[in-house]
Amino acid sequence: MPASFLFTFVIAYFLLLLGVAWYTSRNSNNDSFFIGNRNSNWMLVSFGMIGTSLSGVTFVSVPGTVGANGFGYYQVVIGYFIGYFAVAYILLPLYYKLNLTSIYNYLQQRFGYTAYKTGALFFIISRVLGATARLYLVINVLQLFILNNLHVPFWLTAFVILLMILLYTFEGGVKTIVFTDTLQTTFMLTGLVVCIVYIMHNLNLTLPGTITALNAKGYTHIINTDVKSGGFFLKQIIGGMFITIGMTGLDQEMMQKNISVKNLKDSQKNMVAFSLVLLVVNLLFLTLGGLLYLFAQANHITIKGDDLFPTVALSYLPSIAAIIFIIGLISALFPSADGALTALTSSFCIDILGLKRRDELSEAQRKKTRLTVHFTFAAIFFISIMVFKWIDDKSIIDIILKVAAYTYGPLLALFSFGIFTKRKLGEGLYILIVCIAAPVACYFLDRYSTAIFGGYKIGIELLLINGLLTFAGLWVISEPESHQSLGQ
Repeated sequence: MPASFLFTFVIAYFLLLLGVAWYTSRNSNNDSFFIGNRNSNWMLVSFGMIGTSLSGVTFVSVPGTVGANGFGYYQVVIGYFIGYFAVAYILLPLYYKLNLTSIYNYLQQRFGYTAYKTGALFFIISRVLGATARLYLVINVLQLFILNNLHVPFWLTAFVILLMILLYTFEGGVKTIVFTDTLQTTFMLTGLVVCIVYIMHNLNLTLPGTITALNAKGYTHIINTDVKSGGFFLKQIIGGMFITIGMTGLDQEMMQKNISVKNLKDSQKNMVAFSLVLLVVNLLFLTLGGLLYLFAQANHITIKGDDLFPTVALSYLPSIAAIIFIIGLISALFPSADGALTALTSSFCIDILGLKRRDELSEAQRKKTRLTVHFTFAAIFFISIMVFKWIDDKSIIDIILKVAAYTYGPLLALFSFGIFTKRKLGEGLYILIVCIAAPVACYFLDRYSTAIFGGYKIGIELLLINGLLTFAGLWVISEPESHQSLGQ
């Protein structure tokens, strides 16, 4: 199929997003941008969060893991599922009780400004790296399979896509992305189902036949019982649980949408419904991965990993399937990018600049500051994407999980320390030093774990180790507190 023809669908899809953004951002203000005026429908938020959580990484990278690991990734998904209940029934009540716009305000109320700004800083670092890694993956696929044929350079592709995201988020913020994420999730899931059905049809497989064929190749194997392996099931489940608590419950992007829901009960409904749907959707992505490898073997395709799905969809499937893949892919791209850009702007404005506390600023001045920050983060995204292009790693999902382990560990410790202890932290730099030292120690533990622990390989549980080290450091520098903490 001509690359120019596929590209017209990318443009048409973007124009549709602009239309939705224009409609939803009418009469918007700063509260609309930051928390959607606390008037978002919980069902829309829940459905749209699927697209934000899965992103282009799940759409491209998770199916690619099946060849080497079977359905082993589902162990992590089970951990995710458990973690969402912890978020729904421990963290959300706290956020609603304190009526937070930025969830890191909790750290300010509990410990003071140093802990507050440290938490926000770690979120900003993590979200910039994670979001741009996801963006790079999808942009690179579009570049390799469409835009290289049109002789468009990679840097221009990245620039134009970021400009597209800016155009439909800079005004409406959360109020807009609740609706655009719902639209994009619909297209992404449609693309997933259509590709599964077509490949099953092409291989003359029924649903029972698909399960039998995947079993015969060992692709449906889930549980890893090798204790020393990085994929050991207890590591994966526990690690997945804490990744969810960190990357969802302690993440301004994900919680910004949840606390935009009218009340706590509806927000909890959103989280539980979302977690159940995510179990099914991830199983479908793994099933698609198994089918892709069956299709590759039947058609003598040797490509593996992140490149397999795009290659099959755009070079071997009929035109309609290729179109649906492209729409599904860009639908997976935008929810994670637009939400991240909005959340980073919110966190920097509220947590670092203190925009909500500066009563001397008019609404117009606040808006000008917010737009400046929004455009600055877009520029940072562009630079980060170009760095990932230079690195050119073929398994982006591994990079994202590693980044999460290093950056969300201190956040996990700060919130846990506030909720489960009554101790207080001072306003010095000791908090920041502890929160930097723990990830550095974890880097060396991870790098030399097999030598230190007799062949034991640290895996996804690195996040928990990081959190425990940070927690221990915070205990050492803290003092007893006589009165009840805000987290109790």
